Formats: sequence, C-alpha cells, structure tokens
Amino acid sequence: MKVKYNRVSTLNQTGDRFQADTDQYDLTLMDRVSGTVKFEERPKAKELISLVESGKLKILVIEELSRLGRSMGNAIQTLEWLEKHEVNVVVRNLGIQSRPQGKKNPIWKMISAVMSSLYELELENIKERTKTGRMIYVQKGGVLGRPTGTNETEKDFLQKEGSASILKYLSRGMTIREISKLTSSSTRTVIKVKKLATKHQLLN
Repeated sequence: MKVKYNRVSTLNQTGDRFQADTDQYDLTLMDRVSGTVKFEERPKAKELISLVESGKLKILVIEELSRLGRSMGNAIQTLEWLEKHEVNVVVRNLGIQSRPQGKKNPIWKMISAVMSSLYELELENIKERTKTGRMIYVQKGGVLGRPTGTNETEKDFLQKEGSASILKYLSRGMTIREISKLTSSSTRTVIKVKKLATKHQLLN
C-alpha cells in the first residue's frame, strides 16, 4: 500500500501546494496541526500508524521531513519506527528513499538526522523572531494580552486546546519546564493552567 501524508500548520491553509504531486496513491492523508504536535498525537497520523502496524503500508511519501515534526527527537523516533516496520519513506523535496528496492539506504540515517536538526533550528529561530517582534511592539506603546472588554471564564480557558494539552501532561506528573517545551507554551501559562486545574479539582 502506498500512502501520501501531508501536513499544514493551520485550518486556514488549504494544502493547494500539494496538488503539484500528480503521483497515484492508495490513500492520501492530511493533518491540519502545528509541526510541534507529536506525530503519534495527530488525528490522521493515528490512521497511518494503524496501517503500519497492520503491515499494510509499504511506501510512505512525504513532501519534506518537517511534515513528520519539527522536533528532531520526535522526527528521528518516527523514522526509526517506520524503518523497524520496513516502510520505505520517500522524501520528495530531497529525492531520497529510506529503502529503495526494499534495501536499506546506507546514507539515509545521516541525511534524516541532519535535516531534522535543521528544521528544529528553524523553529527556534521563528520563536526568537516572534519574541523580538513582541518586545519591539511593546516598546512602541503596543499592549499585549486580551483586548479590553472581552470576557473568558476560568473554565473556558481550561477547555481551550492549548490548556487541554497542558492538562494532559500535568496529569502524567511532568514538570512545568517539560510541559512548556512540549506544548510550546510559556512556563507562566503552564503555571496558570496548573493553579486553575487544582482550583477546579481537575488534577488528582
């Protein structure tokens, strides 16, 4: 079975750029989630995982390695898991395969590790530019935070996607710094979620 896996970062992105790929696939899957979300936690990726574990998936095609995650650790972990199941991973923008003709590509591990590292570095650069932009905005008189006049209850805040993700890791006993890194949230936000969750008895 040959499957194409695509990912776009937001619901507003249409994925039109993938139409340039005119190859034929048994199935095409698309997740609309941030690249910081672990591969195994993505809705469509879960469907793909099921195909791999059942032995049905033989070829997985992706546009670039960042589609598997911007975290080097998670991307490498996913690639190693696919290799364990002898899935041939085809990366279109690099023109390489992990198992051409069913045989392991000797330079695949080196290339995938280097590329995943570069993608992770790119994400850190984006975060740094965003942080700098916010600082400049404030220095020029801008005001960050929720606009005046808007109301959000504590329970509404805890039900937001980001808060729900933080709650999940809190329930597993992970530290604030670990959760901050995993969810790309500030430690301040994680602490806020923890306090409100404790207040509303959402944590054991």
